[in-house]
Amino acid sequence: MTSFAHLPILPVLLPLLSGIVLLALRNQSLTLQRSVSLLAAMALIPLAITLTQTASDGTHLVYALGNWVAPFGIVLVVDRLAAWMLLTTSLLAVFALLYAIRGGDTEGRHFHVLFQLQLFGLNGAFLTGDLFNLFVFFEILLLASYGLLLHGGGRNRVKAGLHFVVINLIGSTLFLFAVGTLYGVTGTLNMADLAVKLAQTSPENLPLVQSAGLLLFAVFALKAALLPLYLWLPAAYAHTSAPVAALFAIMTKGGAYSILRVYSLMFGDAAGPVANLLDAWLAPLALITLVLGMLGVLASSTLKQQAAYLVVASIGMLLLAFGLGTVDSVAAGLYYLPHSTFAAAALFLLADAISRARGSLSDHLESGPIMQNARVLGGLFFIVAVANAGLPPLSGFLGKFMLLKAAIESPLMVWVWSVVLATGLASMIALARSGSLLFYRTHGSHDSASQTPPTSAALAPIVGLLALIVGLVIWAGPLSTYATDTAEQLLAPQRYIDAVLGIAQ
Repeated sequence: MTSFAHLPILPVLLPLLSGIVLLALRNQSLTLQRSVSLLAAMALIPLAITLTQTASDGTHLVYALGNWVAPFGIVLVVDRLAAWMLLTTSLLAVFALLYAIRGGDTEGRHFHVLFQLQLFGLNGAFLTGDLFNLFVFFEILLLASYGLLLHGGGRNRVKAGLHFVVINLIGSTLFLFAVGTLYGVTGTLNMADLAVKLAQTSPENLPLVQSAGLLLFAVFALKAALLPLYLWLPAAYAHTSAPVAALFAIMTKGGAYSILRVYSLMFGDAAGPVANLLDAWLAPLALITLVLGMLGVLASSTLKQQAAYLVVASIGMLLLAFGLGTVDSVAAGLYYLPHSTFAAAALFLLADAISRARGSLSDHLESGPIMQNARVLGGLFFIVAVANAGLPPLSGFLGKFMLLKAAIESPLMVWVWSVVLATGLASMIALARSGSLLFYRTHGSHDSASQTPPTSAALAPIVGLLALIVGLVIWAGPLSTYATDTAEQLLAPQRYIDAVLGIAQ
């Protein structure tokens, strides 16, 4: 047993145990709870870095819970993609939590418990090698995210939360239908074993398997907020608290991750009669999602709503890259994924800081009095807007460039280039208009009685997220190479299958 043998389970155990400890400390001082929560979140970063380095040479770390070997037992699997998602999530969580502990975590009860359980669900979903346990971790995500969404209360949050939970419960029901159908046909839910058995699907079972595969796609599309299942997202993200919305920026990526994982492994080129099940669906739906998301950005009346629609648009961009299905396009999507996550999170946090600085006007996109610290907030808004619009020299531009380059050989090249460039222009127009209304079309002086100028502690997490985006540019070479290697590994899944099913040898 190597020194790395138990590493794969630690990203799951750490937030789970931290949540239990925080629940036991619920009557203790808030300072103690914050310290435990923040230390637990920060501990995930070196762990994720270690797993990323370990997986970078193509190694698959397979952890059999209870020593029950696959496909009979539950396994956790760390490959390049899982490690990439873990690292993105752990970095995002720390900055979201740093913003929350400046006071947002006091608006309701059990914030830190729910925050850790959210990380537990996210990390478990990225690591599990079992389809049913993917469902279980999604349910944990649903429970924790519903509590976080309602944190602080209020009519708008309750209304958005009700829509969120009802729609996701319907998705959970469809997930069970799909899982039950696949288990009935194949007798297994281990994803590697499913990949083997689905490639041998008999003609009489083919309609059942295809129906189950499309049901799974509907569930993952709901989690990712893909057209037409994105309508729950804008209200939910715009009305929850800023640190929760920032953390939720990775939640939609969980749906995108599931689409990439399941359909490259179980329905990929080597899947025989069920191969390439999504070829006719994913890219066109992603293009339309990108367009409608950007129309929402243009029509938004508040900055938080605009940030929420930018999340929808980024999902369209991400799934478009995955839908083209080549090594270069998937690599472009993987590079774009952390950028879009950090950029959206930074905008949610900045929107909250601007809202507090404007007093009664909040984050409404209308002119008002000059804000205190307007130059600092305006400078940050400019950088965050550049990041969200995908302009040079930040990493969003590099991700889009990689995608456009990858689309040159695609039959959808004209559509991809037209939509990506047009929506990029639309995002520039929308964010420039927002910046103009917030910082230039001002009148009178600020009212210090109704405005709360942001402190350095409030702005530090935003600066930290922007530093991560700058890091994606500085290390674009090795990171794009890692993304390409990950795409190659995903599109040739036999090593994954061998590693999971061969762990008893």
